[in-house]
Amino acid sequence: MIRVLVVEDDFRVAQVHAEFTDRVRGFRTVGVAHSAAEARDLIAEHRPELVLLDNYLPDGPGVALLAELDVDAIMLTAASDPVTVRAALAAGALNYLVKPFTAQQLQERLTAYAHFRSRLPAGGDPVDQAEIDRAMRSLREGDRPSAPKGQSSITTKLITDALRAADGPRSASEIADELGIARATAQRYLAGLAQDGKAMMTLRYGASGRPEHQYEPC
Repeated sequence: MIRVLVVEDDFRVAQVHAEFTDRVRGFRTVGVAHSAAEARDLIAEHRPELVLLDNYLPDGPGVALLAELDVDAIMLTAASDPVTVRAALAAGALNYLVKPFTAQQLQERLTAYAHFRSRLPAGGDPVDQAEIDRAMRSLREGDRPSAPKGQSSITTKLITDALRAADGPRSASEIADELGIARATAQRYLAGLAQDGKAMMTLRYGASGRPEHQYEPC
C-alpha cells in the first residue's frame, strides 16, 4: 500500500483529491495538510511514500517545500506558467498535473507511479540501464491517452495487464488465445502499445527462420 499525503490549501479541493486517491487500488491517503508547515509535521509523523502537492500554499509556494522533501511528489496545481513548471521539475517533482483534472487523469498518473516504484524498489538490487529506461518510461505512462484513437480502452487494459502478468515476452497469437480475441485484434493493439512506448517489440525466430513479433511491457 502506497501511503499518500495531500497538501492543498483549499479544504474542499483537498478532500476531493483524497477521495480520488483512495479510489485507486494500492493507494491510501494518510493525511491532508493545508499549509507547508502542516505538511512538514504530517510528513514527519506519517512518513508517506508520495506527496500530492499544490503550489499555492498560505505560508509559501509548494515548489519551495518540494525542494526540502526527501519523499516522492507529484504537483497538483493551477500554476501552469513555464517558470513554475520548470522549478517544480528541477526540485524533483515526478509529474505535474494542472487543475482542473479528472479522477481518471489522477488515477492514470498514480498507477504509472506505482509501476515506476515497482521497477525501482527502495533497497532493491542494482539495476542495469535497460531497467532504468523502462522505469522512466513507466513513469510517463499516465501522460498518454489510455488507448489510441479508434481503440477500446477496455481491450487496451486487458492486453496491457496480460503483458504485465506474463513471465516473458508474448506474441499476438499467445495474447489472442489467452484473452479469447482475434489474433489480428491482438496484433493491432500490441502494435499500438509499442508505438506509444507502452510495450517493447522484439523478434522471436522459430525453426522456419521466419521471425515472429513478441511484446513485453516497458
